[in-house]
Amino acid sequence: MMPAAADELRRELRELLDRRGRGDVREKDFERRLAEDSVALTRAVVGQRLAADEGIVAEHHLVHSHFRLTQSLLQEPEQATVSFFATDRRLIRVRGTLLPGRPVTCDDADATVMDELGYAGIQHIARRKQRRWGEVAAGLGAALLAFLLGDALAITGPLLAGLGLAGALHGLLFPTRWIEILPRDAPPVPPFELYGVRRGSARRVLAVVAGAIGPRQEHPSASDQAGHA
Repeated sequence: MMPAAADELRRELRELLDRRGRGDVREKDFERRLAEDSVALTRAVVGQRLAADEGIVAEHHLVHSHFRLTQSLLQEPEQATVSFFATDRRLIRVRGTLLPGRPVTCDDADATVMDELGYAGIQHIARRKQRRWGEVAAGLGAALLAFLLGDALAITGPLLAGLGLAGALHGLLFPTRWIEILPRDAPPVPPFELYGVRRGSARRVLAVVAGAIGPRQEHPSASDQAGHA
């Protein structure tokens, strides 16, 4: 895909943000167009890197919110984006940052980084899981607060305690699951990790990678790991 296509999408994203600022577009429509055009821009930038006879077979996109302790609760947090594009030759990863009030540009302005793993250089695929200890701690903390303030929270206390215990159970019973793709050589930083593994797009990317690397594809699942929420 020619660079002109990416530049046109950048222009459309800037105009979309301006229309939102003027109140000319509904928030629901804005969110939909922002997601669609941002993915299209990422795809166009990746397309500039592909060989003439190389095509994208599957793709998977995720957004993670980053909230900082020094940030106001009323301020919209920045978001980290991760996109995976599986071609018939390699797996390409694009990482960037969505900044509040600024359009996606897929360049240095939003800290976009693109890297890749050739299928021949992949050692195996590892399935990971981890309990959501941060969610468990938050839920137990809410339940404890409701217990300590029982008299002051005669009406809302039981509800708070119930929600807290439900959150703690959710963190224990429904662990975070992801796929790590491990190379033969030194692993990239950060590792190639696919989250949202239950989504069809993630399964399609995984199927392409697994089919390309053949018998060496599976690796025993890892046990609970510390450090993830």
